[in-house]
Amino acid sequence: MLFVCLGNICRSPMAEGAFRVAAQERGLAVLVDSAGTASYHLGLEPDPRAIAAARANGIDIAGQAARQIERDDFYRFSHIIAMDRANLESLQSKAPRAGTARLAMLLDAVEGRRGEPVADPYYGDAAAFEAAWQVISRGTQAWADKLLRESTQASA
Repeated sequence: MLFVCLGNICRSPMAEGAFRVAAQERGLAVLVDSAGTASYHLGLEPDPRAIAAARANGIDIAGQAARQIERDDFYRFSHIIAMDRANLESLQSKAPRAGTARLAMLLDAVEGRRGEPVADPYYGDAAAFEAAWQVISRGTQAWADKLLRESTQASA
C-alpha cells in the first residue's frame, strides 16, 4: 500500500503510519510507504503538526522522509491510495500503461464516503491536523479490513 498526497509531509505520512499499525493489528504482511506527487519537500520528515497528531494517537511517524512517486511504484505496490481527487488524477496521468497497482482514494473503502477527499490540513492549525488524522484513521482501518477480507477470500 502506497499512500499519496501532494508533498508527502502531512496526509500521506499520517496514512502510512496509521495503516502500518492497522495492518499489524490484523496480521497482514503488507509493504507500506508514502509519497508525494510533487517534489516540494524531498528528504524532509513529516510536518511537526502531523508528527504531533500521530503521536497523540499513539503512532510515531517522525522517522519518515518525504519522497516523490516513482515509475517503479506502479509495479511494486498492489494499491496506490490518493488523499484527494487532484492527486488521484496526477497518479492516473503518471501511471504506466502496464502498471499493476490499483489506484483509488483513501475514503473509497469507507461505506458512503467513496470519492470524498481527505482535507489538506497544511494551512490549518493543530485542530486541522487532528481532524485529518481522524478521517485518515477511519480510511486506513477500512482499507486494512478490505485487504483482510480479500486475503481471506483468496485463501478460501
